[in-house]
Amino acid sequence: MEFLLYLALGAAAGTLAGLFGVGGGTVIVPVLVYSFVAQGVDDSVLTHMAVGTSLATIIFTSINSVHTHHQKGAVLWPVALWMSVGILVGAALGALTADAIQGPWLQKLIGVFAILIAIQLALDLKPKAEKPLPGKVGLGVVGTAVGWASAIFGIGGGSLNVPYLTWRSVPVQQAVATSAACGFPIALAGALSFMWVGHGTPNLPEWSIGYVYLPALLGIALTSMPFARVGAKLAHRLSPRLLKRLFALLLTVVGVSFLI
Repeated sequence: MEFLLYLALGAAAGTLAGLFGVGGGTVIVPVLVYSFVAQGVDDSVLTHMAVGTSLATIIFTSINSVHTHHQKGAVLWPVALWMSVGILVGAALGALTADAIQGPWLQKLIGVFAILIAIQLALDLKPKAEKPLPGKVGLGVVGTAVGWASAIFGIGGGSLNVPYLTWRSVPVQQAVATSAACGFPIALAGALSFMWVGHGTPNLPEWSIGYVYLPALLGIALTSMPFARVGAKLAHRLSPRLLKRLFALLLTVVGVSFLI
């Protein structure tokens, strides 16, 4: 039954990640928290495990999503490359930061983040294109900040990258595609860092490598990979306004429950 939950979670997360360039981690982390609570995982490690496992699953989601966006010629590879230089550093720092935060406080931070993303989606808040992209150093600095925050919240960075790139005059489809490309280094560096900082931590359940829980990783990866392609294809065909608002409602409920 537990494994079926992970399969369903992977399908939902993959579709959302491909469709919006945001959503995979924001769905995976809360569901994993609830799942680990039901399994009786110790409070001191369950939130960190949800974040670390989420990042590990995004490795697979991003590969398929990026492949589809690349086939459509939407990825700005030079931008993704220079942002990724900073992302690798930022994601490692983010894992160290999360490890220093107690589990209940980390849950509250994730709850606040979920509510902020819900507001952005519900109101369809998008920054106006005002400035051109910065140079290589500027992209690296932005990547460091995005990687740091994404590792703390267990996300692929789309909710941060897409608004930034849009503000920097990148068309929205290219912003989503380039954000998806940045999701791979965020997930890879973040997951490896959570494995490392969690190594030897007491109270971890069986089948864990640091803060990454392998059964959840396997189940989510199996379905998120094909469904990320579905989401990326839909992103080029559909206007997802209603789905965004329903997703915003879900995130609001999740965020409030984490806070209380």
